[in-house]
Amino acid sequence: MLEIRNLSVRYGNSAALHGVDLTVGEGELVTLLGANGAGKTSLFGVLSGLVHGEGEIRFNGRDIRALRGEQIVALGIAQCPEGRKLFGALSVEKNLRLGAYVRRRDKRGVDASLERVCELFPDMRAKLREPARSLSGGQQQMVAIGRALMAQPKLLLLDEPSLGLAPKVVQAMLDAVSAIHRDGTMVLLAEQNAHAALSIADRGYVLSDGRVVLDGSASALKANELVKKAFIGA
Repeated sequence: MLEIRNLSVRYGNSAALHGVDLTVGEGELVTLLGANGAGKTSLFGVLSGLVHGEGEIRFNGRDIRALRGEQIVALGIAQCPEGRKLFGALSVEKNLRLGAYVRRRDKRGVDASLERVCELFPDMRAKLREPARSLSGGQQQMVAIGRALMAQPKLLLLDEPSLGLAPKVVQAMLDAVSAIHRDGTMVLLAEQNAHAALSIADRGYVLSDGRVVLDGSASALKANELVKKAFIGA
């Protein structure tokens, strides 16, 4: 479904990605591991139409490099960005409905998506009228994921969803991501928490200094000594 070939990104004289190859197959949950500055967010920026990249990017057989961000969302790719990026003064419900902007004429479908998000994240139902900034960090992360789901994506991009969350909240978030995957949504999950990411992923890639240095099944990466030392602490 997603094919990236020889993708490079530069910011002025600085290179963020160097010839990256990556795929996500239909029904897969793929994780992208790497430290800060490895290039994960730049990769997501290109996939979302926010950053210019050189190379080949095809989604469901279509070249998406020249598409604008809203066209990419309409095509079926939605991103939950690092840091949540919620509108703090707006209610939780308004934040969620903004995620369905490309579907705004389908009122019944949007209402159904909102109900599905509330089923996935039960805490949200009682918080719909409250301003997003009043929520805890974990609850805000759930809203951010829910907002991306409101676009009904075929491929969900999750950028560091566990960042700054307590271990118990991280597990709840991982359970939700697994449920989203089981419902049929492909997921590309960028994470520094390798143990958490590999526990739910099918496959993974390791990025370092803008290059893919390792890839394989989740079980193979979890057993790899380099991955253990760099990301798991074993």
